[in-house]
Amino acid sequence: MTHDVQGMARRLLDCVGTVIVGKEAEVELCVIALLCRGHLLIEDVPGTGKTMLAKALARASGCTFERVQFTPDLLPGDVTGVSVYNPNARTFEFRRGPIFTQVLLADEINRATPKTQSALLEAMEEGQVTVDGTTHGLPMPFIVIATQNPIELGGTFPLPEAQVDRFLLRVSLGYLPGNEEVAMLDRFQSASPLVDLQPVTSADEIAAAQTQTSNVYCDASLKDYCVRVVHRTRDHPDVALGASPRASLGLLHAGQARAAIAGRDYVLPDDIKDIAPHVLTHRVVLRPNAELRGLSAADVVDQVLDTEAVPMAGRRLA
Repeated sequence: MTHDVQGMARRLLDCVGTVIVGKEAEVELCVIALLCRGHLLIEDVPGTGKTMLAKALARASGCTFERVQFTPDLLPGDVTGVSVYNPNARTFEFRRGPIFTQVLLADEINRATPKTQSALLEAMEEGQVTVDGTTHGLPMPFIVIATQNPIELGGTFPLPEAQVDRFLLRVSLGYLPGNEEVAMLDRFQSASPLVDLQPVTSADEIAAAQTQTSNVYCDASLKDYCVRVVHRTRDHPDVALGASPRASLGLLHAGQARAAIAGRDYVLPDDIKDIAPHVLTHRVVLRPNAELRGLSAADVVDQVLDTEAVPMAGRRLA
């Protein structure tokens, strides 16, 4: 059954790859988030293709899609929806906001105030929205793809820790090498390939693939490894706030998705170790004195992964 997931993932990778040049590993991370019902944070400087990647993935998935441009004057109701009084019926009617979709692009999420950013919290964790005391379910599958510029740039609001923790993965695109940037110019010379991009899967197929991915076998020793790595981030002397239990779940689920994309029905240690920096780094908050010494959260995660013993586990024995 994992071969079905592998085939669907390959179609997505190839389709998005016609738009995003030279970023195969980053596109695969996006597909991993989709397969394990996770949310995705794409962070980088302007002009590196963050929004283009999000739009390409949404269009290729065949899911319903909405985009919200986050700005300082955006209100929570602009995202979730509002209750409006109907004078004819003499009742309040709920008008759904753009969050009622399967793929929501929260573009430049750190341009909005923390109050508006928090409008996504319930939706990202529970797949529902509560407005005026009434809870409304969201369509499934549901994924938030958020883009943001680095917080040191002007006009931005750092995401609260509770918000950051709800993103399964953080992806950074970076600049292209010279030859690949030339290839991008060739591809976009006359028109954007996004215009002609067609869906290569469907919401139903993605939902089925998510179920198959969640059934990929993970040995008990690998689950213990996930927890040990996460605990090490909490105990590190340079860390003020380590990764949460949600990060342990994220490691497990992302490892399962990576295995499924490879066509395996079991998780290997490398699946966990290779995906860990993308799951953990954005969840680690350093102490001020560590930052003054030039240490980064990525350095801490690398230290943990380099020193924590990796179990010898893999295929489930019959």
